Parts: sequence; C-alpha cells; structure tokens
Amino acid sequence: MSIDLTRRTLLQLAGAASLAMAAAAAARAEGNAQGGGPTYASRTPMRVGMVTLRVKNLDKLADYYRDVIGLTVMERSATGAKLGTAGLALLVLEARPNAAIEPRNAAGLYHTAFLMPTRKDLARWLVHAAAHRVPLSGFADHLVSESIYLDDPEGNGIEVYADRNPSQWQWSEGGVKMATDELNIPDLLSLTNTRVADYAGAPEGLRIGHMHLRVGDLAQAESFYHASIGLDPTRRRSGVAFLSSGRYHHHLGMNVWQSQGAGQRDDQMTGLAWFSLVTEKHDILAAQEERLRKVGARVRALADGLEAVDPWGTRVRLLRV
Repeated sequence: MSIDLTRRTLLQLAGAASLAMAAAAAARAEGNAQGGGPTYASRTPMRVGMVTLRVKNLDKLADYYRDVIGLTVMERSATGAKLGTAGLALLVLEARPNAAIEPRNAAGLYHTAFLMPTRKDLARWLVHAAAHRVPLSGFADHLVSESIYLDDPEGNGIEVYADRNPSQWQWSEGGVKMATDELNIPDLLSLTNTRVADYAGAPEGLRIGHMHLRVGDLAQAESFYHASIGLDPTRRRSGVAFLSSGRYHHHLGMNVWQSQGAGQRDDQMTGLAWFSLVTEKHDILAAQEERLRKVGARVRALADGLEAVDPWGTRVRLLRV
C-alpha cells in the first residue's frame, strides 16, 4: 500500500492549517503532559492497569479499538468486550445501548493514554492511522514525550504517545519541565517506512501509561488522589494538575477546563465506568484503604483489592497484582 504521508495529509487528518495549530490542539487535549517508557512506568510502585468504558454501540467501539489502536479482542458478547495485548486486558467495553452520551462539561474521562514501547512503534502507528484516514485531533512534542490525540466514535478522548528516555527529563523542586511544541513529524517518521503500513496490531509492550480526568474542583481532586490514593504531584498550572507514582511524569492528569463546578456523574450515561491502579505492595494497598476510610470515602471491598469513588462518582479500583 502506497501512502501519501506528507505534512499536508497529516494536517488534514488533524483538521489543522499548521503544525502550530495542531500543537495548540494537543495543548488543549493534554495541558503540557510528560512521559517515561512503559518499562519505566511499569516499575513504579503504582501504575495504571485497565480502563472500563460504558458505550452505546459495542460493536462499533470494539472494532475501533481493534482496528485503530490495534488491540486484540480477547472476549466479546452481546453485553461487553474485553481487549488487550499479549494476553493482558487493557480495555473493557460495557454495552449500554440506551445510554445518553456523557457531556464534555461533566466530570469523567478526558482521555485514555496508550503508551507505545518505543518511538518507532509510535511512528509505525502514525503511518497506520494515516493509511486508514483516522481523524486526529492534535499532535505535539512535550519535551519528555511525543503525543498524538484523537477521539473514539463516541467522543472518548485518546492519546497515543511514546516517551523520551527518562534521563532526558529535567526535574526541579519536584516538578518536571515540559512544553507543548510542534511535533517533528519528519524526524519521527524517519524511523519507519512511510510507504508501507506494517502496524498489524498493538505491540506486546503497549500499556495504558496514564489517565486524564475531568474533575469539578482541582483542590478537591488533589485531596482525593494525592492525600488518600497516594499519588505524588509532579506539576500544576492553571486548571490542570498531574500526579504520579515513583517519579513518572504522570499516571494521572486532572483538569477543570470544561468541568469546573461539575456535580455528580450520571452512571446511566456513557463514558468512564472505572479505571484501576495496580501495585505489587500489600502495604501500599493497606495504607490506601486506611486513608480512604478515615476520610469517609465510599469504599467497596474486592477480591483482589478495593474500589473507591472520587468526589464526582468516578470509580478507581486499587488492586494488588
């Protein structure tokens, strides 16, 4: 398959007139995020495990994540689907055909960020996306990572990204330096053959690197996810905050750009049902449960951990693996 992968083609897919506009769109999508590779992200005391979405059109969404992201459909029925890579489940879709679409000014999912194992994998995926004319919503260089943004057919945000080597990250007083610059597309694509789409499926090392949420109040969100869950702040600026475990750029982003003052989410609508943070350390899980119960958070015991509910009704499962 011969592919026209010129800058103009990519800009058309992103609906932008210039790379600066595409970078600005990425800034709106991420708010200056940063990175560290899956091998780094997976070595941290806590890491993102999987995501569950409530969707109206199960077949359409399952096909999208299979065909666009490259996930393998591990299980599929009339009521749901489980997708992942190398036998590891990353995404569960729950069929809610009568649900209304969750509005963008509600608390909930901003985007799910799929972290490629290498920069070359990101390049191969971009060729794949261009070959299939996948609409993109922005792309940018964040200094510590390179990111491409898009939305699934029901408006759930997605980031596909690769991290630079953590040795290149610049930390100062607990914060990491980042920006939202133009993505050097020719340099990225120099790593692969742009005339052939050879991204047959997600690489085995693909993981969910981070989650980005819409919340109603940043201070309240930080109190929950930092003070109770135990993630450490890595950066905060107007309207957005980032937290992580083990000095990763962020396992969690939170913003109020559209959702300032949002109330409780409606579980009958589409969108994020729950996501998990996993750990191998029993003491981390025990401390999380103690802190959550102390502040009166809604907590439910699970066979392998517990489920807590944030102030807007978003569920986070804290699991031991």
